[in-house]
Formats: sequence, structure tokens, C-alpha cells
Amino acid sequence: MSKIKLLNIVGARPQFVKASAISRAIRLHFADKINEVLVHTGQHYDKELSEIFFNELEIHPPDYNLAVGSALHGKQTSKMITGLEDVLLKEKPDCVMLYGDTNSTLAGAIAASKLHFPVVHIEAGLRSFNKRMPEELNRIISDHSSTLLFAPTNAAFKNLMNEGFKPENTPPYDIDNPKIYLTGDIMYDNSIFFAELAEKKKASMLEQMSLEREKFILVTIHRDINTDSVERLEDILTTLKTLSEENSIPFVMPLHPRTIKSLKANHQTLYDELGSCGFTKIISPVSYLEMIMLEKTCRMIITDSGGVQKESHFFCKPCLVLRKETEWTELVTNGTAKLVDADPSLIRNEFVRFMHADTELRYPGFYGNGRTAEYILQEILLMVE
Repeated sequence: MSKIKLLNIVGARPQFVKASAISRAIRLHFADKINEVLVHTGQHYDKELSEIFFNELEIHPPDYNLAVGSALHGKQTSKMITGLEDVLLKEKPDCVMLYGDTNSTLAGAIAASKLHFPVVHIEAGLRSFNKRMPEELNRIISDHSSTLLFAPTNAAFKNLMNEGFKPENTPPYDIDNPKIYLTGDIMYDNSIFFAELAEKKKASMLEQMSLEREKFILVTIHRDINTDSVERLEDILTTLKTLSEENSIPFVMPLHPRTIKSLKANHQTLYDELGSCGFTKIISPVSYLEMIMLEKTCRMIITDSGGVQKESHFFCKPCLVLRKETEWTELVTNGTAKLVDADPSLIRNEFVRFMHADTELRYPGFYGNGRTAEYILQEILLMVE
């Protein structure tokens, strides 16, 4: 059998990290069966996407960069579709792989499905049940344009069934007869790999930042619902500053540029107070390995990021979620993540509860066995054969 061609579409740094699990599994286990072509839409221009980034994380650099850049949703997505159509017609892949819920995911789903290339969706079935979130619409449309759908959790798998997908479907699979799988999460594969790499390459960063393992809180805030709301951002950061002082524990905040911009524009006094507070450390955005090192060694995580929520579970850290809902509902059900929105009393109460928990928190294996990428690739080979 000749090699099959897999077209991988990514649009931002987190998706490169997700795709690296697939690339690594191809390199280690399927090099004689699968040829990978990696396409970067350029949805997010990120200075971290440099040669150093790819070398440090052992990630396959993109074969194509569409350089779409930032724009309103419609303009950005339409430019991606146009560019992806050209690549698809040139490469003629056996299947197209998409990740998560970005505009790049949506553009890939539309371009590939309309040209009748089978779509493989990683992280299928995730739902926040809030269609005002652009990501929610991207998830739904991408799932319903796919041939193979790999759900990372039981909840995601059940969401697909509730939307009419049938687990009993038999081959041959296509967009009208799709196959859904419960697989585990490729980011768990990555966390195992990158946690070891971070210890080798980034262990010294804790000493450089005067941090001790298990004796600091990690905070990330980047969603526009928080950064673009003057009231929400003030409530969150004022509460966190007070908690850091009351508990004499450092809060490390690698803040997104959008968050810094909003702070300086609308909360200059608060920004100055955070900078002068002895227990809040606002730092520049960190590399992926540095982020893994901080997650692995902190006491607790406070975030509005979906990916960081999962990683809190991978590294057995309690997590406060600065949102009203989450697509990772199993974490909330498990009691190791709490939805606190931007409510000062909820943030305070759940922080104190986690800091002084009487019983040990448990972190069940919701996300697979660390070999999800291998399983996905085996199923793709079966589909193409």
C-alpha cells in the first residue's frame, strides 16, 4: 500500500501544539504509511512561532503559511477558505485533519467538505451550550461537516449522539455516514511528553522567578468576555490581589497582551497597584514549555482558558474557571474545577475552599491513556483502506 496523504490545518500556536501529537505519532509509528502536509492559515500571527519554537518543541514546521492575519470573523474566514481551496486542489489529500474550534477549523471544514475531501475532527462534540460564543458555532458546524469525529470525553461523545450522530454506523464512512469515537485527548499525550521536556529545559525558571514548587498560584486571563469588560476585569483582578495579600502567596500572571492593553487603558491605578503588590507577579506571555512548567509546579490554577482547564487536571491542580460555563463539564462534575465567573464572592469562597480542603481531591483518567494520537491514526488508515 502506498502512503496516504494527511493534510493538517492549524491556525494558532495552541493548534500547532495539538498537531505535534499527531506529527510525533506519525514519525514514530506510521512513517511508512502516512505523509503529513501541515498548513498554517496564519489566523494568529505569533512571534513565538519561530524556528526556536519548532525546534524546542520538536514540532514539524508548516509546509504552507496562508498569512491571513487578524480581521473580523467573516473576512478572516473567507480569506482562509480561498487559500485552503487552492492548497486542497493542489495536494489532493486523502483526508483533512482539524482541531478544536477556531475560525481556521471552521474554514477547513467548509473548504474540505465542499470539495468532498473527508474531514477528521479532533476534539469533536465539545459544547458550552452558549451560541453567542464564536467557538461554539465553529464546533457545531465543523462536527456536522466531518466524516470521522474523535470525541475526547464521555460528555462530548454523548453530545454528538444527542445531535443525531449514530455510534452504530458501519463503513464505508463519509459525510452522510460519519463515524464517532470516544478516544481520550491528544493533549494528554502531549502533556506527558512536554512535562518531561519542560523539566529538562525550563526547571531553572522557578529559581529565576523566586518561586517555590506548590507555593504559588497561576493565573491566565485572555477571553474577550473578561478583557473587554471594564467591570469584570476589575472585579477579577481586585479580588485576586486581595487574596494574594491575605494568604501571603504569589499569584503569577502571564497576561495576554489584550489583557494588558485593557488594564492600561481602563484601570491604570489597579495596574500600578498590581505591579507594586508584593504578591502579584505580572509577567510577559510565556512559551509553551514555560507554561507547562508553571502548571506542573503551582498550587492552584485560575483561568478562563479551556486548554488550561484540561491541563490543570493533567497535573492534578484545582482550578477556578473565570467563566459562566465550560465545555469541560466533567471537571466541574468531578469537583476539581469550579465555575466562578467574575463574581468576587464565588472566587473568594472557592479559592479558600481549595486552599484549605480537608479531603484529598481526585483526578480520574477522563482523557485517555496517553496514546490517543496513535489510535486516531490507526482509524484513519482503516477509513482510507
